[in-house]
Amino acid sequence: MQAEDARYLKRKVKGGNIDVHPTEKALVVNYELEATILGELGDPMLGERKECQKIIRLKNLNSATDVAALAREVVDKCKLIHPSKLPEVEQLLYYLQNRKKNSPTKGSDQGKKGTLTGKLKDPPPYEGTELDELANINDIEDYIEYLYEDTPEKVRGTALVLQLARNPDNLEELLQNETILGALARVLREDWKKSVELSTNIIYVFFCFSSFSQFHGVIAHFKIGALVMSIVEHELKRHGLWQEELQKKKKAADIHSNDPSLKKDFERSYKKYQSLLRKQDQLLRVSFYLLLNLAEDMKVEMKMKHKDVIPMLVKTLERDNFELLILVVSFLKKLSIFVENKNDMADHCIIEKLVKLVPCDHEDLLNITLRLLLNLSFDAPLRSKMVKLGLLPKLVSLISNENHRVIVLCLLYHISMDDKAKSMFTYTDCIPVVMRMILECQDERVDPELIALGVNLSCNKRNAQIICEGSGLKLLMKRAFKFKDPLLMKMIRNISQHDGPAKNLFVDYISDLANVIKSYDDEEFVIETLGILSNLNIPDLDYELLLKEYGLVSWIKERLQPGAAEDDLVLEVVMLVGTVTSDDSCAAMLAMSGIIQSLIELLNAKQEDDEIVCQIVYVFYQMVFHQATREVIVKETQAPAYLIDLMHDKNAEIRKVCDNTLDIISEFDEEWAKKIQLEKFRWHNSQWLEMVESRQMDDNEGMMYGDEGYGPYIQESDILDRPDLFYGHPGAYEDGELIDGTVSPEYLDEYVMQNGDYLGPNGTPIYNSYGQDPYEQHRQSQVSFMVDDVDEYGRPVEVYDAVDEYGRPMQSYEDQYNSYGYYERR
Repeated sequence: MQAEDARYLKRKVKGGNIDVHPTEKALVVNYELEATILGELGDPMLGERKECQKIIRLKNLNSATDVAALAREVVDKCKLIHPSKLPEVEQLLYYLQNRKKNSPTKGSDQGKKGTLTGKLKDPPPYEGTELDELANINDIEDYIEYLYEDTPEKVRGTALVLQLARNPDNLEELLQNETILGALARVLREDWKKSVELSTNIIYVFFCFSSFSQFHGVIAHFKIGALVMSIVEHELKRHGLWQEELQKKKKAADIHSNDPSLKKDFERSYKKYQSLLRKQDQLLRVSFYLLLNLAEDMKVEMKMKHKDVIPMLVKTLERDNFELLILVVSFLKKLSIFVENKNDMADHCIIEKLVKLVPCDHEDLLNITLRLLLNLSFDAPLRSKMVKLGLLPKLVSLISNENHRVIVLCLLYHISMDDKAKSMFTYTDCIPVVMRMILECQDERVDPELIALGVNLSCNKRNAQIICEGSGLKLLMKRAFKFKDPLLMKMIRNISQHDGPAKNLFVDYISDLANVIKSYDDEEFVIETLGILSNLNIPDLDYELLLKEYGLVSWIKERLQPGAAEDDLVLEVVMLVGTVTSDDSCAAMLAMSGIIQSLIELLNAKQEDDEIVCQIVYVFYQMVFHQATREVIVKETQAPAYLIDLMHDKNAEIRKVCDNTLDIISEFDEEWAKKIQLEKFRWHNSQWLEMVESRQMDDNEGMMYGDEGYGPYIQESDILDRPDLFYGHPGAYEDGELIDGTVSPEYLDEYVMQNGDYLGPNGTPIYNSYGQDPYEQHRQSQVSFMVDDVDEYGRPVEVYDAVDEYGRPMQSYEDQYNSYGYYERR
């Protein structure tokens, strides 16, 4: 409305009641706005009343605030509050001042210890946007007009639109208005660098749409996702520049400590930095929340990954805002399920940043951080880095927290998978805590996460000793027998495998373990019990008495029949036989019962199962140590023949045990020794022949002479089939000299020797005055036939009176070499 028309509009404001804001430190002033249009004569023609609210935020209100002074300031500055209401304002401020102890403000310290919500909270509206009115969906066109004004009007218009968008009921109507969304996208694209408030409000509007999957197409249409990622990248760079500038001022203030102006400048810059950081945190939070919602579509998530969203998220972990960190860690947890994303996180040192968040006072942040670490702990190098950075004792301290117990146990289980990390648990309180939790468990079966950790820890010898300290083993055995828990028995079995004092403690439970084998029907429990007995290779233990007292020989023989039991049970039975046969009398008793033949039959039936085969061969190895059983195996069974067949098995462990067993048999039985030696020779010879046949030289590789390749091996051809080696064959020799340097007989017929010189067919000398061939001075003919003295191999031996300083022969007529290396006669 123009200024000259102002006389036709009458505006009246009527104050209302005052109340406190339900979540924020603020007062809510209700008032009624009445607008009346007057005619030319001043009579009212049209009137409208509207209920409005004004929110007065009290950022500086704390326990030390002077409430009376603050109430006077509020009444003086707000014209909507009548001075007569000062006592009421003072009373409300006093209420707000005390309320914060029991009711923390939104976005401040919610989710502290003991209050785990497990869900993300919607970001609050921008703190700097204070409005005097409530938005109305009918005034949407007026709000659009604000978007074409200056920046303050744009901020106000976007704040009003945001009020509408935060109500899901208005989203459909806003979507139908194409102008408003297009205008918001345009303003964000053009003016996002001008105002953080403006950017935050517009991104928040699109975030409200992103909360519902059916509106994602609209956001993609305006390309908001890519724009928001650019904004986030820019803001993170700005934050880095702020930090650098702040560090420079701090350094200058520290160096020139006597200059108060530099200190004040740093303090002023620090306050400004805190204010900017608070605003930027709000912008980043709503931006990442928008991207997280859009990442529900895997294609969109892949695009974000290619635009380096992971480095941005990891960089944001350096901030201190709890709500922002919860959102960022949640986003990273969603991305971490893919190997490529996990590797990208590892490259940006995510473990170093996450370790700083454990532990923390914010339960939601701690919980989601532990879940992200659990996802990353499937990678062995990252697990190792967690241990190196000191995460293990921190996790142990969190076992007692029920909010995070399951996640922490899973994390510790993953860490305990590495043998190097198992020994690190001895330097923490983990083992006593785990033992107490196992023994105090109210259920029949211990929680799988807890007992799995116990099973892994018991694989380490030092850990097993700590478990057995005091009455540890006794209490574990008592609970295992009471509830028949196979996983707890597996933990005890791991303890029994370690040599030392802990193994001797099991002697007291031998009868109980043997009784379980005969009377219990739970196969898994029996398997673990058999495993414990098979580990008890104690020299003083009377196995023969044990087998007789509980009638285990017949039970063992029944289980060794092919198809009589499951493979796991059969394997444990064979391992038990291997242990008890270390005793001489026990081995003889088993051999006489026909158990060796049962093992041979089982060997035939399970020849594809390397583990069972290896254990059966080990039983034979144990039996051949004793004279009585050795005679039975060698004379009465075909066990040695089976061992010979297995001597060249593809499994290295089977070959090793077979070789050791056959070596013992060879020492005591000459007949089998010859057979074993013959088989080893045949095997070696066949291997050598295969090697010779497989080594075919490539025609184009390794050529040393000419273009001809090597001929076949001498073993594969007859040397008499080589006519090129005969005298007189073309190319065999040239100028009377063969390729190997010797002289053919025909050469001696044509050339004669006179006065120590070689003469040609016409009596002409073929050597010059230096005693060398004029055509081939560097090649010396080896006429070994002309020397009377030969060695034992028929090679000529020339006798020299002396040699020179270089070891060269000197003839009796005192020839010497000249400077060119030729003979020179004096």
